[in-house]
Amino acid sequence: MRVEREHEQESAAPATSRDRGYSLVEVLVAIVLMGIAMIPIMLAGITSVRASSQTRMAARVESVLADAADRINRGGEGCDYSVYMISAARKEKWEISTVTATYQWYEPASSPTLPGTWHDGACPGSIRPDGLVQKVTITVTSPNGSIHRTTEVVKSDV
Repeated sequence: MRVEREHEQESAAPATSRDRGYSLVEVLVAIVLMGIAMIPIMLAGITSVRASSQTRMAARVESVLADAADRINRGGEGCDYSVYMISAARKEKWEISTVTATYQWYEPASSPTLPGTWHDGACPGSIRPDGLVQKVTITVTSPNGSIHRTTEVVKSDV
């Protein structure tokens, strides 16, 4: 039995300074290192969220633009197509000011070998003449103003 007790006494030797746990300095260094490692990860997450938001907004702008162009293409000929653009903006629940259009009409040259002329405005008068070729330039701006997209639609009854 004595042998056992002596063995027990040897294993119950006093704890050294390393066996008592981590020092405050070691804990602080570990926390600082973890914090430094987390900063790039957090920045990458923030960047990813921003990029996703911009991509989603760009897709919505493209959707409004395509919808407005399609409505103008399918609609009848006239001198003002703003009703189609307003409908496209309202479909996304956006202000109607986010969609704008500029109009030009084409005047053919006196000879088929010469180029014609584009004039500003939707029609040469208040009534649309037969055979008129129009170019409608549609611009859509995101509600926050960060994204702009433009397309042109040529409208003709020829």
